[in-house]
Formats: sequence, C-alpha cells, structure tokens
Amino acid sequence: MKIPGLVDLQVNGFKGVNFSGAELSVESFTAGCRQILDSGTSAFLPTVVTSSPKVYRHNLPLIANVLRQEEFAGRMLGIHLEGPFISPADGARGAHDERWVRHADIEYLRQLLDWAEGQVRLLTVAAGIDGIKEIIECAIGEGVTVSLGHQMADSAAIDRAAAAGARALTHLGNGVPAVLDRHNNPIWAGLANDDFFAMIITDGHHLPDSVIKTFIRAKALEKIIITSDASPIAGMPPGRYETLNNAVVLDESGRLYNPQTGYMVGSSATMLDCMNYLASLRMPTVEQLVRVGFDNPLKLIGVDASAIRPMREIVFDEETALFTPVENG
Repeated sequence: MKIPGLVDLQVNGFKGVNFSGAELSVESFTAGCRQILDSGTSAFLPTVVTSSPKVYRHNLPLIANVLRQEEFAGRMLGIHLEGPFISPADGARGAHDERWVRHADIEYLRQLLDWAEGQVRLLTVAAGIDGIKEIIECAIGEGVTVSLGHQMADSAAIDRAAAAGARALTHLGNGVPAVLDRHNNPIWAGLANDDFFAMIITDGHHLPDSVIKTFIRAKALEKIIITSDASPIAGMPPGRYETLNNAVVLDESGRLYNPQTGYMVGSSATMLDCMNYLASLRMPTVEQLVRVGFDNPLKLIGVDASAIRPMREIVFDEETALFTPVENG
C-alpha cells in the first residue's frame, strides 16, 4: 500500500555534506538535500547543531535561501536549530562542541533567527538552564516550535518549560550521560509529562528494543515521533571519519560513535531505515507507523499534510513489513 510519506525533523547532513560545516556551499547543500529526498525521506528539517557565530552567520542564510527554491517547496520545511542553548555538561552535551554552547541569551537568539531569515521551524534547548523560560517564550513568539534536549533537567524544570510552551523532547533517551540517577533524571521526567511529543531515534543503535517499546507504551503513539538524527556520515561506507568536530568510527553494523567517549555522534541511518527498524518490531500497525513517521512530525511543527510533495512515493509491504521508495507515477 502507498503511504503519504515520511517526515524527518532532524537531519544533520548526508553523504559527507555537513549542514553545520564551515565549508558548506550552496552546491554541496543542494546536492546533499537531493540525495536525502531520493533516499525515501519525503520532507525534512535540515539541522544546524551548536556552532560558532561565524558558521551560523554563513550557513543559516545559505540554507534559508535554498529552502525558498521551488524545487524544495513541500520537501524542506524549515531549519531545526539544535542548540546552542543546551547543557555544557559532558554526556548531556553529546557531540556538540563545548566552545560554542551558550547561556540563555535573547539577543543572540534573535540574531540567529534573523540570520535564518524567518526559516527556523524547530529549536532544541535545555530545560533547567538560567533564563530558558524567556528563550522559549521568545522563540514561540516568532513562530518557532520548541523542543527540549541535551539537558540535565529535573521534573520541576521540565514542567516549567512545558508551561512556557515547549512541546517536544529531542531524541529522548539520548543526549544524556551514560550513567544517571535511577529515578530523578530527564528521561523519566519527560516521559511523565503528557504535554510533550517524544522524538526517538529507531536506528537499532541509539535505543534498545525494550526502551523503544517502553517509550511507545508510556507516551502512546499519538505522542511519538520517529527521527533519524542522520549525521553527515549517513550514507557513507564503514570507516573512520571526522564529523561534527568529532573523530568517529562507523562500524559494519551501522553504529556511528566517538571511540574516545563511547557516545554516538548522530546516526548513519535515513528516515526510511529508522521506520523499517520500527516496523520490524511488529508492534505498531501500518496506520500507526504513518502516524509516528508522517502525521505527528507535521502536527508538531504546524505543517499541513497537503503541503508535502515527495520526490519519491513510499509503499509499505505488509508481508515483509518494509517501506520502499518508488518512482513517482
């Protein structure tokens, strides 16, 4: 059966193109985006992680200008700014460069939104850092959806962020230290708050199957969003690489990680890969798979499904439980 498409809210790059790289060009960005769309992702948010002011000043207007091209209408839906207002703590910071993590600064947020020329659709911040309430309220006032991630926030801080208007949790279960308090931690706090969509990475590496199933049961499928968190190394062969200011290993299994810290540095998967892995668990129905891979992402960022223009159609084979992209028409 044909489905309406697959929407990914977090794509950091593809096949060597780094959306947060100082070397990003119109040509490389455009080529990377075309390859993502050809891989089976129907629409997505190019994501810029915590970066230097120089990179933001160069990359955000470049991306914004490409987004306005007719070719990408209904395919690239805006920019996801992941950071820079996140926790500087090891583990919580993840692969983000500590040098460019910022305290909550309204004027800097406004500068970022200005450089992005009104194209920011999603902003990931950390609950619990001083002044984050004002950041959340400012972003929402500019039409930006706010998600929480890369944080060490407790339940009270997460509830305050929800009251300020934050609506989602970025890659829940990741972007935290490997060792946490067993009860008082941002994973449980985020799961317990019914206001949030939970974005999760179902690439087979970021979360064990048992955790995926538990998150789905805790949140219900109405509040789950699948995302790839694709790294600039996604689509590349196994090997050693430099990406997002990390020396990384992409092993044969597809796991992409920093061997020094052990932490993963985005994923090597596409949205299609993540949806097929989730389908392999034989837990959701095809209708529920469409909800978490298409309907819910669009609902979170306020985009109507009729606006999506897939480059390739997506079909689902119920016998094999696999999604496959096919040529339009």
